[in-house]
Amino acid sequence: MNEPLVTAYLGALGAMVSGPKALVRRAAVEAEDIAPDLDVSEDRLRDYVAAADPNDELRVQLHIRLATWDHAPIESGLWMGDTKPNTELRRAQIINLLGLGDKTAAQFADSFSIATDHDTVIAGKWEPWYTADLQRQRDFYWSHYVAYLRRRRRWKAEAITRLDAATSRVLERFANPAQSKPVPTKGLVVGYVQSGKTANFAGVIAKAIDAGYRLIIVMTGTTNLLRDQTQRRLDMELVGRENILRRVNENDIEAAKHIDYFDDEDWINDRFNRYGVQPSALGKPEIRRMTTRRFDYRSLQQGLPALEFERKDKSKPVWSAENLYSTDARLIVVKKNESVLQNLISDLKNNADRLEDIPALIIDDESDQASINTVDPEKQSPGAKKERTTINERISTLLQMLPRVQYVGYTATPFANVFSDYTDKNDVFPSDYLLALRRPLDYMGVEDFHDIDSSVPESERTFSNSKEKAHVRLIDDGDEEFAFQKALDSFVLAGAIKLYRQGLSPDDNHYRHHTMLVHEAAKKAKHNIRAETIRELWSRSGHTLASGMKRLRELYDSDFAPASHGLDLGYPMPASFAELEPLIGRVVRRIAPNGDPVLVINSNKEPDQEELDFDRRSVWRILVGGNKLARGFTVEGLTITYYLRTVGHAEALMQMGRWFGFRPGYRDLVRLFITAKIRDAFEAACRDEELFRDELRQYAVMADGRPLVTPAHIQPLVARHGLRPTAANKMRYAQLVEKRSPSKEPSSGYPALVESEKLRNNVKVMTPFLRAASSESTLSAGTRSFEALTGEVSHAEMVDVLTQLQWRHDDTFKADLAWIKSLDSQAVDKWIIVLPQRRSDRGVTIPGLGTFSLHGRKIENDSLRGNSESLHRAGLASLTGRTSKTGCAMIYPVIDKDRAREDLPRDTWPDGVVMAIRLQLPEKAVPAGTQPLVYRAAAKRPIPTENHTW
Repeated sequence: MNEPLVTAYLGALGAMVSGPKALVRRAAVEAEDIAPDLDVSEDRLRDYVAAADPNDELRVQLHIRLATWDHAPIESGLWMGDTKPNTELRRAQIINLLGLGDKTAAQFADSFSIATDHDTVIAGKWEPWYTADLQRQRDFYWSHYVAYLRRRRRWKAEAITRLDAATSRVLERFANPAQSKPVPTKGLVVGYVQSGKTANFAGVIAKAIDAGYRLIIVMTGTTNLLRDQTQRRLDMELVGRENILRRVNENDIEAAKHIDYFDDEDWINDRFNRYGVQPSALGKPEIRRMTTRRFDYRSLQQGLPALEFERKDKSKPVWSAENLYSTDARLIVVKKNESVLQNLISDLKNNADRLEDIPALIIDDESDQASINTVDPEKQSPGAKKERTTINERISTLLQMLPRVQYVGYTATPFANVFSDYTDKNDVFPSDYLLALRRPLDYMGVEDFHDIDSSVPESERTFSNSKEKAHVRLIDDGDEEFAFQKALDSFVLAGAIKLYRQGLSPDDNHYRHHTMLVHEAAKKAKHNIRAETIRELWSRSGHTLASGMKRLRELYDSDFAPASHGLDLGYPMPASFAELEPLIGRVVRRIAPNGDPVLVINSNKEPDQEELDFDRRSVWRILVGGNKLARGFTVEGLTITYYLRTVGHAEALMQMGRWFGFRPGYRDLVRLFITAKIRDAFEAACRDEELFRDELRQYAVMADGRPLVTPAHIQPLVARHGLRPTAANKMRYAQLVEKRSPSKEPSSGYPALVESEKLRNNVKVMTPFLRAASSESTLSAGTRSFEALTGEVSHAEMVDVLTQLQWRHDDTFKADLAWIKSLDSQAVDKWIIVLPQRRSDRGVTIPGLGTFSLHGRKIENDSLRGNSESLHRAGLASLTGRTSKTGCAMIYPVIDKDRAREDLPRDTWPDGVVMAIRLQLPEKAVPAGTQPLVYRAAAKRPIPTENHTW
């Protein structure tokens, strides 16, 4: 009924290539060619937006346009004036230019909120060139990529606008490919494990080709499995059907057989991106693949001319406007392998084109793997040629060969990149920018498997208020066989629920794959042993027999049904197990069609071994493996994970987390079987990563158009809470003298539990804070509230207490304290002390001081974390008596959570109490333009200064 209205407004939006214009008036013009009497009034538009589904095409396009205009950087003389991106003033300017009234503005604010969380960028100086006007003029591959994400992958409007903003933040820090002076750049994009980094760099490639970059090299991890997966993903979503065919008539069966996707189900069913015509017919560059789904880069495979760039005007270089926009792009997807990279280097050296003329882009996926130079520079002879590890040497050679190269590393674990040598201009250190991406929409991450910041006592946790209870199943010592049987039953039961849901939505492709991952060791011999034990257990599980059905019914009633209802995600569930019972046989046959449910995935290749290929067929299997199924590789349909492997540092541990990611249509069915020790190690690693991101957000500020922090400053911001951040041979430190950050939380720097004298000292030192916090207060954040003891101390008293505190390492709080000591009464007039209290805890009563709650925390690395809770942090905003010069200090008496359940003495502090603290500095303490980090020069290591250009 509303189709003409939608068509009219879509046409109006499509005409706004240079910015927001009078929307209703332009829709009326469009309507004249559709239905002259069509009512396209503002009232009707407002009513339509209010009633439409969020995925309605008009709502989506409005959302994308508004978000794009919200994000647009300030450009002199353009429509945004001096309004800053993502502000109420910017949105008001947009609404005014659209010619919309207050009622519609209110409706748009409700339906299309302004983004308040942003990607975090730490960057040096750059020359602005990637303007909104240029993006509008050159968006062929980007616009088709967005259309593909909307149409085929059903991305929501907000996810697309986030991708648009993030990829533009990367592109704008590249050098202009059409400028005469070659300027290389190096950056790092930090995502989350299994969070869609491929979509981000595919978007960057699309925009880079549109802008003029013509040599695209994508370096994946070190395995063929990951390289092949990346090649196909780029081919399917970005390269597209016409560029793959290269004018081959696919109706010619003999010719079509040479296409690498000839027998691919998605190719046959027309799921690859299409441009409708050969891009060159529209005056656009084509994408020529130098590698294929089956073949990594091979020397001279397609002949050297394939790497030589066409030039209309041979008297001018490739980068000139006369040549750049008419020459085709070359795409090379390679694994990080010594011989493969050497072949590429050799062919480039023999190329007839001048390499300094070619605008090139290197995407280094999993850039903390193999790319880092782990040779210790302190052990090298002065004046000698720098020693490098093999892959780092190959990458360094490419960077030197291509003076116009833009290098972008992608990783979920950035610590190795951060600790690489920032003084080496030919290394991969991200000297120009670091971009930390926001947590994606609909992503299952650490918050979905750990009850971080939960104020709910463990005894009161349910499937509805505890994500860990819903998704994590702990394996006790000596109970492994029982736990594995439960994991196996969970896999079968989850498969039946998927089939049930697919029956309700036959076109839903979310249930094509259904996998269980078993990851216990790196050694291949152990994989084979575990595979045999699984086959044996499967054969006697009797899932289709009465005994098996009884187990599945009990599992459904006690676990899957209540967990799904508690999570309340809106997924359909049968009324009882009886509706699933007829499906169990189908599940068993799909998992083990020939009686074998297992696929072993490692470098051992048996002659008759079944290939793991998510692209060409549906996979319902139990996957047993190690490193090949970690780091970067997406295990499609992963629902049940049985994980027992321990590793030596946080970077490797995080990369094992294949259970993180997107689980559309079945996230309530996801189960993780893991030991308490490994769970705690994961939680510690995740906390360190989030703390690092929080630190970056504090320093991602500009003053007078200049960055206050460049990537070279960020090494000392990496905390160590549990395992060390990365391998020891990747860590290089700088000495930090002052750390001027608005919030301070040394949550893992407290003395170890064996350092009892230090712990007792800190309890005694904190006595003035405990005495001051004598007022009972209720603090709130939104609809939630908590009780707290509050009081005030002077800045001098605060400094005195902080000076006497003892830490696990002498330098834990040294740089923070040095800055706090330097602040005077003009910056800090007083501090409000806040001790959050637990309603369910009668606490410890200290004579002469009061009664205080003990907060339980997990033991990690022989110490207790003192992390604050999100509700308490947010509640500080409701404190009364604060000014712009008032600081806040939250105090947590922390004890081992297992001991907190015991009947401890309640009239004295028990042994092992950690007095944890979080400081929130007042606004006046950090004036605009303050240099946030102050360094002392370290031996043989130049420290970046505010005048240093990176």
